[in-house]
Amino acid sequence: MSKTITVTTADGKSYQFVDNGSPMQGGMKDVYFAPDKSYVVAFFRDKQDFNSKERLSNIVKTFRERIFNQAGGEYWKDLFCWPTDMFEYNGKVGIIVPVYQKQFFFQTGYNSAGAAIASIKGHEKQGKWFASAQFRSKQFKLHLDNAELGDWFKYFLVCIKISRAVRRMHAAGLAHSDLSYKNVLIDPVSGKAAIIDIDGLVVPGKFPPDVIGTPDFIAPEVMATKHLIKTDTKRKLPSITTDRHALAVMIYMYLLYRHPLRGGKIHDNDPLKDEELGMGERALFIEHPTDKSNRPKINQIKSTHLPWADVTKVPYTVVGPYLKSLFDRAFIDGLHNPNLRPTADDWEQALIKTVDLMQPCQNPRCEQKWFVFDNSTKPICPFCGSTYKGQLPVLNLYWSRKAGTYIPENQRLMVYTGQNIYQWHVNRNVFPNEKLTAEQIKPVADFHFHNNKWILINRKLPQLKDKSDNVDIPIGSSVELTDGKKILLSGEEGGRLVIVQLVNN
Repeated sequence: MSKTITVTTADGKSYQFVDNGSPMQGGMKDVYFAPDKSYVVAFFRDKQDFNSKERLSNIVKTFRERIFNQAGGEYWKDLFCWPTDMFEYNGKVGIIVPVYQKQFFFQTGYNSAGAAIASIKGHEKQGKWFASAQFRSKQFKLHLDNAELGDWFKYFLVCIKISRAVRRMHAAGLAHSDLSYKNVLIDPVSGKAAIIDIDGLVVPGKFPPDVIGTPDFIAPEVMATKHLIKTDTKRKLPSITTDRHALAVMIYMYLLYRHPLRGGKIHDNDPLKDEELGMGERALFIEHPTDKSNRPKINQIKSTHLPWADVTKVPYTVVGPYLKSLFDRAFIDGLHNPNLRPTADDWEQALIKTVDLMQPCQNPRCEQKWFVFDNSTKPICPFCGSTYKGQLPVLNLYWSRKAGTYIPENQRLMVYTGQNIYQWHVNRNVFPNEKLTAEQIKPVADFHFHNNKWILINRKLPQLKDKSDNVDIPIGSSVELTDGKKILLSGEEGGRLVIVQLVNN
């Protein structure tokens, strides 16, 4: 029979949970719901020593206040499932954690045939479900229902949210220590994400890690030295730089549904030793441009993992130039040199710029729905092979370092019907992050294909001007996008000029 139990914190706050005799169990905790299911009460199964208690106290108080009780702190409540309090009850330490938002629970789960075998409806959407090709393969009995998968565009939004959250965590001097798709919830339908299991945060020099991480996401230097005792100066433990490796792996897997280091190379006949070497001191990027010895062997790949596991069919270059460059830094330059790894901010900025390069596929049956423009004169969707048909405008962005002169930014904005221009496109001093005001997140102009012409409609830009014809474009009016057309978005400091490039097919 269920019973409601009350626990009290050291400062006198009371919380309740329902004990039905069979709690949900995580790796380290037993979890019970509050009566109204607005939060959970999680007990650590193992006894927590003084340092562990002090760590938890800092996480629910000091570190939480640094992030949430500052200007703009409300924004982060959607990106972290952060413990709000701690207590001791019957000799056990527990924490209070908000319940996950409803979009992070499966609505349907498996396809109808898979649901007849098993059900994950109502289960948490841990990222692992969306980082593997087999769960999206119709050949796999337990593949996810289409309604759960979202499209490729939404995975970029997911990765932006994760990068932003990790960036904020690192800015506070904190490392997650076990950053993986197990500890991140994602919803590819809405493009949202939240980092969970915050109670294991690492504070370098103060609170060391309890774990070394989750297989697939453990940095090579941690894997290579895990046999050493923790006090050995040569032992590498989870830190901000190992989080950066895990973040790179996660982004690669969410966009390409394969692991960047698990290829066809065998390092030792002993599986455990092979794993230690392949993920540790001999780790090698499966798409390394000069050392191809770890390329996946197609004859060893399950059909349910194709075409994604075939790096010749879907190479990592499909993610565009900005992310390709960061993957090179993460898995070539920085794989064994942690200081060279891209930061979370690097990933956030590159992902945002890549979203501006994305184009909807014209094939309604394309499973990914979107692709990244590859700067070619004949754009082809790499996923379904459909060639873009018609006129495709591309806006090249320029900015003014001094009045009257403009320099290129190595940044573009693709055009499609319904595509919007936002303040961060108009002015390079506005950044699309958590600091945006309510007004800055509203579109200021948009594109449409009308009467066989591409047009830009001015919704809110007081200084929009056709620089080619030297005429103003008043709010409510439009301008046709023709090849070479120069359009000034803003004359303010940081304001941008765009030059239209037409790709004809």
